[in-house]
Amino acid sequence: MRTPLIAGNWKMNGSAALVEEFGRAFAEATLPAPLDLVILPPFPYLDAARRAFDGTALRLGAQTLNPLHSGARTGEVSGRMLKEFGVEYALAGHSERRQLYREDDEAVHDRLLAALNADITPILCVGETLEERDAGKTLEVVLRQVGYVMARLEPGQRERVIIAYEPVWAIGTGRTASPGQAQEVMAAIREYQAGFDRELAAGLRLLYGGSMNAGNAAELLAQPDIDGGLVGGASLKVDDFLAICQSAG
Repeated sequence: MRTPLIAGNWKMNGSAALVEEFGRAFAEATLPAPLDLVILPPFPYLDAARRAFDGTALRLGAQTLNPLHSGARTGEVSGRMLKEFGVEYALAGHSERRQLYREDDEAVHDRLLAALNADITPILCVGETLEERDAGKTLEVVLRQVGYVMARLEPGQRERVIIAYEPVWAIGTGRTASPGQAQEVMAAIREYQAGFDRELAAGLRLLYGGSMNAGNAAELLAQPDIDGGLVGGASLKVDDFLAICQSAG
């Protein structure tokens, strides 16, 4: 059985006060089990979050990392540094990183591998633009992104990867892929993984990202190949994020 996972990506949002608010709320929350919960705050809040989330179900994640352990990379952060702050998960390939910072499939692979080498669980983000969907290229694009990374990993590494499907046209727009559309892509990803190992595919956790909120989470999470969510804007509101977590039960 795959344990559901709900991850909140704060992007370049949040505050020390919000970190404390989440810590207090989740210290008292009654949550479904089993369920894994992750908050990915901006780097400056990692230490405060580690302290505020202590004793709660919330685990720490990072929004990106540099492939190198150390070096002359101004403004960058390594997996080793993140691990010192208790980070257990890291995104690789979020569409905003791909688009705004021009991270291609090779760069995404390198970051994901760096996470694995730092004993951090990577969440590989994949997804198509609206133009690619309208051209009927959704599965071609998504499976290329998945395949570029997964085909280069060793079997033991593949089983540690979580994949988040986030249609780019649905991120922050209020538009959401229908449960059927999301399920179609998730099923294709799982079937692709079965080409490596059917047992691996059966255990692979797949998250949906793209304007998941308290109103649509239950229907999305009810799909057989959707094991959780990568939540953006709704993860900045305690009540909304708690409602999504309850839907995962």
